[in-house]
Amino acid sequence: MGDFLSFRLFQVGENSVTVSSLLVFLAILAITWIAARVARKIVAERLLARTNLAIGARYSVGRVLGYLIWFAGGTLALNALGINASSLAAFGAALGIGLGFGLQDIVKNFFAGIIVLLERPIMVGDRIEIDKVNGDVVEIRTRSTVIRTNDDVFLIVPNSKFITDIVTNWSFRSNRIRFRVPVGVASDSHPREVESALVAAALRCDGVLPEPPPSVYFRGFGDSTLDFELLCWTSQMLHKRPAFVSELNFAIWEELSKAGIAIPNPQRDLHIRSAEGLSFLKDSRAPTARPAWNLHLFRAEGAPMNRDEIDGKKNNLAGRVKEAAGTLTGNKELESEGADQRAGGAVEEGLGKARRKVGEALEDLGNEVKR
Repeated sequence: MGDFLSFRLFQVGENSVTVSSLLVFLAILAITWIAARVARKIVAERLLARTNLAIGARYSVGRVLGYLIWFAGGTLALNALGINASSLAAFGAALGIGLGFGLQDIVKNFFAGIIVLLERPIMVGDRIEIDKVNGDVVEIRTRSTVIRTNDDVFLIVPNSKFITDIVTNWSFRSNRIRFRVPVGVASDSHPREVESALVAAALRCDGVLPEPPPSVYFRGFGDSTLDFELLCWTSQMLHKRPAFVSELNFAIWEELSKAGIAIPNPQRDLHIRSAEGLSFLKDSRAPTARPAWNLHLFRAEGAPMNRDEIDGKKNNLAGRVKEAAGTLTGNKELESEGADQRAGGAVEEGLGKARRKVGEALEDLGNEVKR
């Protein structure tokens, strides 16, 4: 058994690594792993839990303590192998080359994690936004940080991103933040009545803080609206921002409806500057009891017309109908080349009226001919 434990496995510098020294090395690493976990839990979850430190600060202290224990345990484990600082010189040079090629990102994320734990720009429990993703910081590991979204999706983010990228921390130093909700109302609404309705809507929501009180800004005049903005503070709904905004919108709609204030739809007025052949649209609201073209089948003295005169009237009417159809067709082509849809509707309405008037005129002409 003694020969087995003293069996030389490999050489590190001038020192020989035996089976016994390797077992001692592994035992020290195992004890270090257990000691680091136990110390982190005792310090972060028991001792510091009795203080006023935030959960993120307690987590950072526990993590740093675990790293220190690992550093001390690793040093003892290397000494058990007979590897001292001088022996690590050559190993360190080789390790530096390896870090430069393959382990650069790992080392960068490791030291970025230590910086995050020491500077604490983010902590466990914070609500952050990175790369347009919102979530809660669940754990800060050696290489990465775990973030959980409201959909219970976990994101693994490298620690270096929190050092090099822009990160929005919604709960940094304080959980109180201000929300802004834009609201547009009808242009004939009274601004002070709108302000009162919006403040009442904000105070109805449970998550809105009474101090500082909600406020309303009159932002300006839109195309068909008066633009307002409701500002209110909250500290309870920080982790449920979409739900909080939805609750505010429900309350705003109810208060505006109660006050008789309308939320208009977008409107556009179409002004036709040139509409040759559509002049009858000006009087579209007036009743049209008689057709636009009157057929005079009797002479001024009251005598009936003969067949030739009637045929002449018919030819004259056909010329008028052809001219009107050409004018309306030209307007129809303009509409097809990109005019507004409402102009197209006006042209269709004009065509229908023209068809009805021509039909009425032809019917009157037929009735007079039968006589």
